[in-house]
Amino acid sequence: MGEESTGGFMRRSPLLRCLAIYGEMPGRFALTAILLAAVNLALVAQQVMVGHAVQEAQHGRLVVAGADGILDYDRAWFWVALLLGLSLARAVVQYGAGLLSLSIGQRLLTTLRERILVQIQRLDLSYHWRHGVGEMVTRMTRDADKVRDALINFWRQIFETGLIVLISLGLLCLYSPWLALVPLILLVAGIAMLWRQADALVALDRRIGDAYDAVTQDLSEGVNGVRVIKAFSLGEARAERFRRHVDLFRAEARAAIRHASRRVPLPQTVIALSHAWVLGFGAWMVAQGALGLGALVAAMLVVNTLVLRIEGIGRLLQVIADARASAARIWEVLDAEPVIRSGTHPLPAGPLGLRLSHVAASPLGDGAAVLHDLSLAIQPGEVVALVGATGSGKSILTALLPRLVEVDAGRVELGSDEAGWQDVRDTELRDLRRRVHVLPQESFLFSDTLAANLRLCAPDATDTQLREALDRAAAGELLDRLGDGLATRVGDRGATLSGGQRQRVCLARALLADADLLVLDDATSALDAETERRAIDNIRSLRAGRARPITMLIVASRLSTALAADRVIVLAGGRIVAEGPHRELERTSAAYRALMGL
Repeated sequence: MGEESTGGFMRRSPLLRCLAIYGEMPGRFALTAILLAAVNLALVAQQVMVGHAVQEAQHGRLVVAGADGILDYDRAWFWVALLLGLSLARAVVQYGAGLLSLSIGQRLLTTLRERILVQIQRLDLSYHWRHGVGEMVTRMTRDADKVRDALINFWRQIFETGLIVLISLGLLCLYSPWLALVPLILLVAGIAMLWRQADALVALDRRIGDAYDAVTQDLSEGVNGVRVIKAFSLGEARAERFRRHVDLFRAEARAAIRHASRRVPLPQTVIALSHAWVLGFGAWMVAQGALGLGALVAAMLVVNTLVLRIEGIGRLLQVIADARASAARIWEVLDAEPVIRSGTHPLPAGPLGLRLSHVAASPLGDGAAVLHDLSLAIQPGEVVALVGATGSGKSILTALLPRLVEVDAGRVELGSDEAGWQDVRDTELRDLRRRVHVLPQESFLFSDTLAANLRLCAPDATDTQLREALDRAAAGELLDRLGDGLATRVGDRGATLSGGQRQRVCLARALLADADLLVLDDATSALDAETERRAIDNIRSLRAGRARPITMLIVASRLSTALAADRVIVLAGGRIVAEGPHRELERTSAAYRALMGL
């Protein structure tokens, strides 16, 4: 029961869950706490020593006149040396504590960002379709930074302030219980007033975070879509859209600042009344002879430090409120569970075919099915073209094979009649995606060298193997056009290459993966008919030299692609309406003739 209660509390407190990460670095955390305790103890000790020095000066013991009339400054120099030495030691220790705090903060930030990145890679495509790039970037940058800053300030200030409160109130109590009681009441009242503002500040920062998401999304789209923006002269319109989102972000930020400016000063004023009490009541005690002047000076220094630290809690609570909203946004991502979970069985050995039985699927997993009661069989080694109008479900079908999208009903099976068939939901994901490679229409290349992009699926491939893969993808002449050959940097998303060149490089990368089932989702659309046919023929010849023939499913939008296939499947409205060789469909299927322009 205790563990369940604790777990529930932690789930309800995202910031505490972030704070729990500190448990992974106990050594540095404990050492920093010890150093901070020493710094604060030294600070109070300095203030008490100043009071003792004032007390000695009041009684004429700080500077003493000798019998010969010469002034003796030994006692004064003693206090000066002691205070300077303590200040120097405190500065050195505080510097070390600051470095350790910075190190812990960077470790926390790194850990948070790593966990967010790993989680983003775990989540399904449907999650990414629902959430934009800007939202994910904001979680890793603004939100993670806010959590880091808040937790570093939180544990340092709460720990240091707690020590200062205990030591200061204890010292004041030694002078007089009344000197400590009234400041304690004022502190509790002021902190309670500050704490009541926390939820409102969290809600305000949540709105600021949502506005910042839109700003980041616009910025990301402005960079990634620069070609489209320039091609259609959309610069002014996109800039105006960006300005509107920035204005909304600024308005939300100003609202939060106005709220804090109106609500925070009052509790800080209540806390600051401790100064007046200690000065007034302490002066009365000095007049009554119940307290020395030096003790009053020490009490004023102590309560001044106490009030400044507690007033800082007002600013800290605002930072914490912001961080609570950011932590909640971070854990929304970290707590999201992928719909698609790995099976435990490897795929059957040997060549792979494909079999779909009464499959229904929706891209967002929301029940709005794109594929309906679809059944299909492809034998190992077969080359099949899939044609259909836009929106007929071709891309969703290809995404089902490596389980990038999950079926809502029916079965997707891989294997062969000889080795048996296995549902992809029972298959180990790593093995499935190693042997089933889907090449999308969007040719994505990383901002690295050509060789590095090709080796993503085959890290140990030699330069010779890379060139052979480019030749099979009908991209052999590409190396002659690149000044640095395989060492040429291809730019962001492969911007230095043409669309057709990027598609052929991606095809070469897919061939290096040595998959058994290769799916081309309109991945040759930017190639001319001759180059496309040459690439497919090269893959056919590659099939002949392998122990396991490559099975190919090609999403086609051109007649030349359909002509290169063994069989053509026509998809319409999420269902198969015709299938067979090109010659047969040309004669029997009006839908096929319309799609191919025959």
